[in-house]
Amino acid sequence: MNHSASVNRREGAPGKHHHGGKSSESLLYKETIMDHLELVPGQIVLDAGCGTGYMSRAFAERLGNVGRVYALDPDEAVIVSLRKSARGTNILPVVGDIAGFTRIPESTLDLIYVSTVLHGFSPEQIRGFDSEVNRLLKPRGRLAIVEIVKRPTPFGPPIDMRFSPDDLKRVVTLLPLACVDVGEHFYMQLFEKPSGVRP
Repeated sequence: MNHSASVNRREGAPGKHHHGGKSSESLLYKETIMDHLELVPGQIVLDAGCGTGYMSRAFAERLGNVGRVYALDPDEAVIVSLRKSARGTNILPVVGDIAGFTRIPESTLDLIYVSTVLHGFSPEQIRGFDSEVNRLLKPRGRLAIVEIVKRPTPFGPPIDMRFSPDDLKRVVTLLPLACVDVGEHFYMQLFEKPSGVRP
């Protein structure tokens, strides 16, 4: 995703990401992320804001042929490209926005993964995101949010747009789990949907 988004979340301006060829792929500790997600074959995963699909491919490999990865992005050109490159895999590229209604059936996902997306969301989009995440996750399903640390870094949006792990815990209505460093300037906050909770 683009680390230079200029949305002022405090003023409620609508968030919109433009990939612009930029990606956090080379900056993230992918193996650390995969180890902490604890994926097993047969699970169903959503890579929300998938961009080029580099994490979707990693998820698909870990899940095996019996699992499925929804690769979701609002950029239709990105999804068209991914549909071509993902042919014959268990990746299902979908145009859509995790801050809205995604048309994915409710209570079907074991994991939702969102990387460097939330800092560009308006308060309204954050509420939509939380609602859709709750709708999509199975009981005991998990949400993994990767974000840029809330301190000066060589890149990224203004600090007042960023989320700290505690900020995320205030806006996400799931049970917070571990927080893990996944890059020099990145962390991953994990959440779980409690069992017995309906969307």
